[in-house]
Amino acid sequence: MAREYQICSRCILDTTDPNIEFDEKGVCNHCRGYEKIAQRRVFEGIKAKKKLEELVEKIKQEGMDRKYDCLIGLSGGVDSTYVAYIVRELGLRPLAIHLDNRWNTRIAEENIRNIVDKLQLDLKTYTVDWEEFKDLQLAFLKASVVDIEFITDHGLAALIYKVANEKGIKYVLTGNNVVTEAVMPESWAYHKNDLVNLKAIHKQFGTVRLKNFPTLGILKKAYFQCIRKIRSIPILNYVNYVKEDAKKLMARELGWKDYGGKHYESVFTRFYQAYILPKKFDIDKRKAHLSNLICSGQMTRQEAMKQMEQDPYPDEQILKEDKDHVLKQLGLTDEEFEKIMSLPVRSHYDYRNSVKMLKFLRYVNTILGK
Repeated sequence: MAREYQICSRCILDTTDPNIEFDEKGVCNHCRGYEKIAQRRVFEGIKAKKKLEELVEKIKQEGMDRKYDCLIGLSGGVDSTYVAYIVRELGLRPLAIHLDNRWNTRIAEENIRNIVDKLQLDLKTYTVDWEEFKDLQLAFLKASVVDIEFITDHGLAALIYKVANEKGIKYVLTGNNVVTEAVMPESWAYHKNDLVNLKAIHKQFGTVRLKNFPTLGILKKAYFQCIRKIRSIPILNYVNYVKEDAKKLMARELGWKDYGGKHYESVFTRFYQAYILPKKFDIDKRKAHLSNLICSGQMTRQEAMKQMEQDPYPDEQILKEDKDHVLKQLGLTDEEFEKIMSLPVRSHYDYRNSVKMLKFLRYVNTILGK
């Protein structure tokens, strides 16, 4: 018998999130949390215009004597592409960083080429040591934890801060934003800065020594931010960011092509989000992504429910091709992969971690008003 889930009366998140809570009207804690975050972090109208102008002027002034006045990450996805577009529209001189983890789709590579050419960006691409990266991904799969994408996100952050420090760039402009990315159950992901957790999982399940993979511990990040004064700015919170409008603009101006899903510019991410998460962890991240758009008024609940009627992999042939490709790249047989998929789910907290330190630093930042 199929399990029944209680679903929020406003968004489409449900009790597949074990920590979800509902008020007397059936509205979940994620919807209420979104409102609080949006009030603090999203700027609109005249206030947004003024803050953006002040920010841009400061970036230009501080980077006046350097080749680049800011740094951006570029994956070819919606958020990073739109950041690149608006940064150039604002007259800034960014250095673009791309972390090639060997999982880019063909469309992603085409998008990146088009973006770089049409916006006349300088691009620095870092290609991972494949044996190290593969070993990390296998370790996280064997650890049976939920956030395998932790590895790429951590490596990209480490690379960005390293390059910014080397180039003397004080501003990193990111695609993180409230209107499309503020809603995500805590149990569906993990802290991207926790180097201790990454090392603990790799030590137990990995076999290859990590020599080249970029890492960023808590203290090192604090050094970059507090001593070197490198600021990370979620610039999309300063503009009217409507996702579908941004897609149309980028298609028209940059020849950008849609991937059909959030972060599907990566073959592994597509397979992870559309197959591994639903099948093993009973998690469909579309519920969070679409709920975020409902909360920000970019989609109706009915439209989201209709999208959820579709299978995460609407094309069985693409699923087969992705699975074959992922298993071949990771050196896994079907039997080995199925054994991994059948392992009991474990928490990142089952392994050594820095969560107490991370929470303490966030508390300190809150006290200091940062």
